[in-house]
Amino acid sequence: MEKKIVFMGTPNFSVPILKSLHKNGFSILAVYTQPPQKSQRGQKINKSPVQEIAEKLNIECRTPYSLKDNQKELMYLKEINPDIVIVVAYGQIIQKQFLELRNTKFINIHASILPKWRGAAPIQRSIMNLDKETGISIMKIGEKLDSGPICNIYKIKIDSNNNSEEISKKLSVLASKKIVPVVKNILNGKAKFIEQNHAQATYAKKIDKLEGLINWNESAKKIIGRINGLYPFPGAFFLYNNERYKILKGEIAKDKGKMGEVLKNELVVACGKDESIKILKIQREGKKPQKIKEFILGSKIKKGSNLNNA
Repeated sequence: MEKKIVFMGTPNFSVPILKSLHKNGFSILAVYTQPPQKSQRGQKINKSPVQEIAEKLNIECRTPYSLKDNQKELMYLKEINPDIVIVVAYGQIIQKQFLELRNTKFINIHASILPKWRGAAPIQRSIMNLDKETGISIMKIGEKLDSGPICNIYKIKIDSNNNSEEISKKLSVLASKKIVPVVKNILNGKAKFIEQNHAQATYAKKIDKLEGLINWNESAKKIIGRINGLYPFPGAFFLYNNERYKILKGEIAKDKGKMGEVLKNELVVACGKDESIKILKIQREGKKPQKIKEFILGSKIKKGSNLNNA
């Protein structure tokens, strides 16, 4: 008998995985995703990337505001009785009463090498922590966040110039390739799940916008890690003359000077540990992103300016 799947996901990260399952002939009964959001001015309703693709594939799409105490959705899942529910960055916690559905396995694809970086922002935290590698972990969903037993982990390297957008795309593509054989093994009872070492768990808490404020006393590597980890949102930034400047791309330079001092007009800035970074792409508050050669033509930030506490 054909196995039945329900998919839960919301952002672009989830889309290649859903498309891969559909392309490989799995019977996807329904897709759950976060409800459409109104644009800032309320002129437009924005559907999630997963909803957009689900509608193109003619898959039923359900968008409850919450699964908590949601008897309607609980009864729906009981009625269709899926063999497996695959959760990929859905954005809602799966409640206990759902996890206790008979004959239904709940599987999560998480963007880290568990038990490291459980939680909301594993890719950003990994880059900001200057980790050398990351990956995807495929696991059973338990009551505690990202703590269930794991059947498969796949790893990739993180280069010092990789930002969170690039790593997210790489992990999404990797997951889309690996999910098909893994789901087949799970459905056929061949997958082996191993408990995590909970003593080694670390947590990737949700990113706060204020974490983007650059501390020029940090090393150049840490600052580059912050820039790359927080790209494209919320972004790493500094303040100068009460204006916010978001750094979109930078690289380590060889110049030395007082921490926070602009050492060259091309925006080489001194950091801690006698190091410096060169800003390659920047965005002034309320303006479009600019490459540094274009930016410096009209900028008041020149050699000798100090960005510390400005």
